[in-house]
Amino acid sequence: MAELDKPINRGFGRVLVFIYGVFALSASARAGVQIGTKFHDAPLAYSLSALAALVYIIATVALARSSPASRRIAVAAVAFELLGVLAVGTASLVDADAFPDATVWSDFGQGYGYVPLVLPFVGLFWLWRTSRRQPVAEATAPRD
Repeated sequence: MAELDKPINRGFGRVLVFIYGVFALSASARAGVQIGTKFHDAPLAYSLSALAALVYIIATVALARSSPASRRIAVAAVAFELLGVLAVGTASLVDADAFPDATVWSDFGQGYGYVPLVLPFVGLFWLWRTSRRQPVAEATAPRD
């Protein structure tokens, strides 16, 4: 029996693609403005905003496609996002002086309603749920 993954860009997957797309646009715009106008004020924070934007772009594109390679890329991007929001969120609370201005992931995404903290958990759950393999019946000729 052959086994196939469920498509990641169907049903709730489309909602995830939309949310990641919104975050890709908003994080890119935020990072662009921050870096373009006041990079010298908080280079670490603004660089992390740009990194978050890149991760959201990669996740959006990978989730929008449904190939085995894009699934692997989506898992890697969303897992990196989770590590990033946890690391930056913790660092921004422990050493607030290093983050004189907010990033997408600082304070665990407080400025975005904590969506950056919840989103990777939802994304990883969706990727796991759609990776459960479903058997596909193959036509077999009866044997004599």
